[in-house]
Amino acid sequence: MVRMGPDVPLLNEYKQEFFWKRFPQTVLGGPRFKLGYCAPPYVYVNQAVLFLTPWLFGGIGTLLCQLQLLQELHGAVFSGMLMFGAAAGVQALALYAARRRGTVERLGAPNILVDEEEVEFTHCVSPETVRFIVPGKKFGLNVVLHTVLAGVLCGFGTWYVFLGRLTALYSSIGVSLVVFVLSWVTLCIAEYSLIVNTATETATFQAQDTYEIAPLTRPLYILMFISVDLADRFSGPFPELQLASQVLHVLFVFLPLLWALGILPPLDALLLWGMEQALVFGLGGSPMSSNLGLLLMFGVSAGVAVCNYFIPSTLGVVLFSISTGFLLSLDLGQVGTFCRRRAAFGSHGFHRGGSSPPALTSFGWNLGCRELLVYLSLLLVAVAEAGLLHHFFGSAQSQNLVTGPQALVSYLLLVLFCLCWALREIQGAYVFGGMFLNPLYPKGMSNVQTFMQRIKGLYTAAAIRRVLHLVSPFAMIAFLSMDQSLQLLHRVSLCVGFTRAFRVVWQSSEDALLQMVVVVLVRFAAGNTLPGWDDLGTGVQLLLVGLLIDRLTQFLAKLKFTLTVLVTSWTEKKQRRQSAGTLLALNASLFPILLAVVTLSALLSAPLLPLFTLPIFLVGFPRPQRSWPGPVGTACPCLDSVFYQQMSGSLASSLRMAFARGSLGSLAPGSHFLGRFQDRMVWIMILERGYGYCTVNIKGLELQETSCHTVEARRVDEVFEAAFERPERLGFTQGFNLHWANSLTPCAAIAVRVYSDARNVLSGIIDSHDNLKKIQEDFLKALVWMLLRHCVQKHKGFLWSNEEGPGIRGRKSQSSQLGQTTSNQPPEAVIVESNMSSLRFRQDSSSLTSFGDWSDEDDLFGPQPARRTVALVTAEAQPGHTTLQTGASLPGSVEMDSLFENMAVSALQPLQPLGLGIGMPAVDKGQNPEVFRESPGSLPHLNFSCPQSEVFNLPTGWRTAPLLPSCLLQLRALFPEDWFRFTLGRFGPIVPGDTTEDMTKALKEDEALKELHAQVALSCLISLGAESAFTSPSYVYRLYCGDIPWTEGLNWLSSSKELYQLTLRAFRFSFKLLFDQASLGPIESPEELFSTLEEYERDWYIGLVTEKGWHDSILQEKPFLFSLGHDLAMGTYTGRVLSLQEQLVQVGRLNGEGVRGQWANLSWELLYATNDDEERYSIQAHPFMLRNLTVQAADPPLGYPIYSSAPLHFPCL
Repeated sequence: MVRMGPDVPLLNEYKQEFFWKRFPQTVLGGPRFKLGYCAPPYVYVNQAVLFLTPWLFGGIGTLLCQLQLLQELHGAVFSGMLMFGAAAGVQALALYAARRRGTVERLGAPNILVDEEEVEFTHCVSPETVRFIVPGKKFGLNVVLHTVLAGVLCGFGTWYVFLGRLTALYSSIGVSLVVFVLSWVTLCIAEYSLIVNTATETATFQAQDTYEIAPLTRPLYILMFISVDLADRFSGPFPELQLASQVLHVLFVFLPLLWALGILPPLDALLLWGMEQALVFGLGGSPMSSNLGLLLMFGVSAGVAVCNYFIPSTLGVVLFSISTGFLLSLDLGQVGTFCRRRAAFGSHGFHRGGSSPPALTSFGWNLGCRELLVYLSLLLVAVAEAGLLHHFFGSAQSQNLVTGPQALVSYLLLVLFCLCWALREIQGAYVFGGMFLNPLYPKGMSNVQTFMQRIKGLYTAAAIRRVLHLVSPFAMIAFLSMDQSLQLLHRVSLCVGFTRAFRVVWQSSEDALLQMVVVVLVRFAAGNTLPGWDDLGTGVQLLLVGLLIDRLTQFLAKLKFTLTVLVTSWTEKKQRRQSAGTLLALNASLFPILLAVVTLSALLSAPLLPLFTLPIFLVGFPRPQRSWPGPVGTACPCLDSVFYQQMSGSLASSLRMAFARGSLGSLAPGSHFLGRFQDRMVWIMILERGYGYCTVNIKGLELQETSCHTVEARRVDEVFEAAFERPERLGFTQGFNLHWANSLTPCAAIAVRVYSDARNVLSGIIDSHDNLKKIQEDFLKALVWMLLRHCVQKHKGFLWSNEEGPGIRGRKSQSSQLGQTTSNQPPEAVIVESNMSSLRFRQDSSSLTSFGDWSDEDDLFGPQPARRTVALVTAEAQPGHTTLQTGASLPGSVEMDSLFENMAVSALQPLQPLGLGIGMPAVDKGQNPEVFRESPGSLPHLNFSCPQSEVFNLPTGWRTAPLLPSCLLQLRALFPEDWFRFTLGRFGPIVPGDTTEDMTKALKEDEALKELHAQVALSCLISLGAESAFTSPSYVYRLYCGDIPWTEGLNWLSSSKELYQLTLRAFRFSFKLLFDQASLGPIESPEELFSTLEEYERDWYIGLVTEKGWHDSILQEKPFLFSLGHDLAMGTYTGRVLSLQEQLVQVGRLNGEGVRGQWANLSWELLYATNDDEERYSIQAHPFMLRNLTVQAADPPLGYPIYSSAPLHFPCL
């Protein structure tokens, strides 16, 4: 992304025109009075007539009632019937137009240069005109439902705004007339949206309205208003209902404004938000990680409250509430997993094959017998405690607030709260809301071991806090069990209050403790001087205090976000637009309105929406805490996603301990955290919170840093450095958090097993002639080691897997199979490995994959595809042939880009005039006795002098290279005989059987065995074209990638995939030896070389980043990985080393309301304004709001995280 200035247009010219055509349509409910082209007048007249039709029918009913020809009820029914008939006629006309469209199609190609489709109108009721005005419904059921609802809405609406009813409410003819006229505007807007054409709503929750729910939104809001008026009409004289009816009639007039501003949520968001608020604040539950889970939990929790209302005994209510509250606060998702695991165990018994990866064994990760025993013990203790205390102390008529049993528990609650709060506060890097540095937190982070030593004291305090956290629910249960208001339980309010109180004790112990402390302090301060407060009962008091604390916390967070947006719009030069001064002046002059907007958004628990992230604040529509309607875990995967997938397991384990210690502060659902390590950004969101568990979603942000990403990442590093890299002694001013206004507040550093990424430019290493000569020697040694090791493996029964790539280990042990991941990785993240330069292995894939490069830089003239070798060229030229005659490059020729698909000129098939098979060089098709062309069955049998040599015998086909013996004799001196004998001596004792010293000596002296391995190794060397020396870095790179140019023995080598894999792996090992010797010094002894090769095989993956083996090795947590890359832009070769080690990941808390506000603006801007410009203002870097990172972390399709985990359940006891 090219970072642009602050005065970039909020909307480009096309989007501005589009917005100003769409917004009037939204305000009026669907009529399109502003088009991008000229339309006949009857198009606008028809829409106006349809818009005013409900007013006409309602006016007829009202007039008949005013003339006393009909009663109000009959007049309303008459108006509804007229509207029903009109709606049915409109739908029938739309259906007729749709059928005409299906039979008669207009000829002519559409003009792709126009901004929108222009409709050719012929007359006022032509099919084109009808389809333009009334698009019709997609489902037949909706045709019937919407038509009936239109009649019902018109009838009830007429009754709702009768002049007689309005006059009775307001006792003023003038006010009644104004409300009457404006109310019918609201009704006409809703009717048009329902039956004619639905406008796009500014409050959009789903990206697509699949089931046509949007037309029902406005009518159902009107029916909610009408239901209150009906309750007032048919109920007794309740002043509260009459007052509510008066207020709602006035608010009814402003419904079009609320719809246009997007304050009222769509039906799906309203339902989810309502259930979540009722579950959390009415029933004591927690927000859920899925919509289905929310629906089920709400239904079960509501059923518990209903059961409590009908239980006659207060003791029964207490015991039932505690039991159900404890069970519902547990991680019920583990119950299904436990049942499936037990069923699988019972069906498979002790079957060992194909076992799944071993699960984490620490307490709480999985529901097992140990966890069930602990939970059952806690439940029994809680039930026994509550039953005894309620039986002996709950029936007392009056208790002394100072010396009674409940008062003693109240003092205990105060002490527990102070201790828990203090012990939790000192666990983080900052104290007192992130304003001051914590002097007890370790300074400096040189390494993990030093950090762990320094933080042991805080871990001791955290252990004490965990014990207090385990005790606090029992203290709160004692307080509730002895409460007097339990005797009045059979009232709806008290029943709901105590159901919630006994549930929240387990569901969120810290919040419940704070709420009880507030109630206790109010009692101690006021005594019995608050009769209205005391009459509510303890359960309702706790409910109100919990709601008040939540809304107050939201208000403060939203106010901080508001001030950040306001101040930085002027102080940050790169954010200062030309309109900044004007907007600041307006906000200052209208500060009471701004404060009211913030307060309203906090009361509704709705996001505070900064329009285009400017200081223009609106109340976003209420939505669930997750902010997004889709399932958790959607992402936009790429090659880098595997790094986040690998670290998610270790990060989960570390987060579990941080949650339990309180290092990250209070864990409320909807909290957001940001983790930083090297170039990786981890976004963590709390989804659920219960007793002993926490459900989170981990997202990984892109590693390819754009300019905006880099600016914000640099500020994140500065914020973390100020918290964790501070000096030892600080004064008061230095101890203050200078980044307090930032959206990010550092919390703690946690140890995570991650890959450290080191990249080096290989200039001076790969282009050194001495090093290129050294590769040939190291290659032969590595190949000899590979061949002998391969023989030992086959003798032991570990057969080489032909499905593995050249960079993967020769075998997979049982332990590595257990550690293999079972997650479903998206197909984009799995790249096929490099293929061999032969027809057999190139027919299914191109050598383009072998030129994968880890560099983020693009070539100046775009990506360059890899050159294809002769085998591929011939295969494409002659797709029907199975055998190919290939030619080599001309001696001394230079490969250059040609016009033939970017192929090398030397790789083209030689011309064959007159159909003769003439090529260069010539290939003798006769029987040349000097060339090894014998079939495997005609080769002479090898006579080994040592019986043990049969273990190290090689397949017969590996001896059939079509090479002249003179070529092998010329290179015979290159074969490392001493290294062969040394390696044979090391591998010989490993072979089971008689492995005495004499046998090992006999193996070393077996000339036939030595000549066999020499022949195969030198044949592989010639097949790679390296019989003289590796000539250039580009040639080395091509061989490393597996893109071997054509040579005389390449077809033979590629015909045996097993040998090809060994050869390619040996060459990669030899290049890694070159890299290590250039960095660490030469290898001085055969023992050191042997141990180095063993280490490569055991602890390293040496290959390419585009290979599947690279991806799998990271998931299997291979200790080290190495890759060779080519930076096309810089023209340099690069080496990349990944090292798995325990590193400190810095984690900070984000302003949750700031995140929700920016996500609300993103949803409005993309789904309504369709402002998908990649350079739009609202996605530019903002060092305080972290705007670019926040947009990335949104769920697709609006955001683009490269990794997103499924909901992860952490134990945090």
